[in-house]
Amino acid sequence: MITARYHREIPQRYRLEAGKCSKCGRISFPPRRICPSCKGRVFETLRLEDEGTLLAFTVIRAGSEKFSQQTPYAVGIVELKEGVRLTTQIIDADLGTLEVGQRVKLVFRKVQEDGKAGILCYGYKAITI
Repeated sequence: MITARYHREIPQRYRLEAGKCSKCGRISFPPRRICPSCKGRVFETLRLEDEGTLLAFTVIRAGSEKFSQQTPYAVGIVELKEGVRLTTQIIDADLGTLEVGQRVKLVFRKVQEDGKAGILCYGYKAITI
């Protein structure tokens, strides 16, 4: 089910915009209203690079009902150049050749269809480079 939070975060997610705290320099993605490190409230908008490193991954062989047609698929933790870490699906890769430390690039793809109307939800996924 699509939540109101998902809709609020669409602009940042589609443009990979993070918030950099003006007080301590911590980068948060998605952007926050209050810095978790120093409690600062002033942020600079920072566009994140779309390349990073695969820190960890797992292969899902028995997915939830919505994603059961896509199994097996990989989900991993990616660290971008700015130090931001995010969890994302790894696509268009031979699951047997995935390795920690591989370089990946974020791309935007369809994540799911929601509800009876079939609303398409897009988001970032990772491909190996």
